[in-house]
Amino acid sequence: MSVKFGILTLLSLKRHHGYELKIELDSILWSKGKINPGQIYTTLDRLMRDELVSSPEIDDQDRKLFTIEPKGEEELTSWLLEPVAYQSTKDDFFFKWSCARKVQFSQEKQMLTQQKTLIVKEVMELTKQKTDLLFSGEERKYLLVTGALLHLEADLNWLNQVMNKL
Repeated sequence: MSVKFGILTLLSLKRHHGYELKIELDSILWSKGKINPGQIYTTLDRLMRDELVSSPEIDDQDRKLFTIEPKGEEELTSWLLEPVAYQSTKDDFFFKWSCARKVQFSQEKQMLTQQKTLIVKEVMELTKQKTDLLFSGEERKYLLVTGALLHLEADLNWLNQVMNKL
């Protein structure tokens, strides 16, 4: 997750002060966590240094208002158009499992079963969230949860294949 591009996204819509950016980013991140306010201001300083944003005004409460510059719009567009590679082989569990195989870990089946249990629990929690989001009309979040569920389903299928080969 890139705070830089989250900020550029929000500033492409309208001017914001720092705290507004934090609140909006937390909303975009939703289930991924919260942003540290210090990270917002550090990133804004770098964006200003790189001439991607500017702060030509202050609001009625003496807070700097930030706006995106044309160079920032160009960088945001480039980032949005750049495809994101799927990182399954760099996943933490895949690495852990590879290490277990390397050392012929005697509790490999237990390790796989525990991972499967965790994934099933996540599937159940996300399925409930998905239902709630469907009824509340929050389409963006509904689609994100649907995508996460599809990834978890693929992970479960892979785990089942591995476990069947033991």
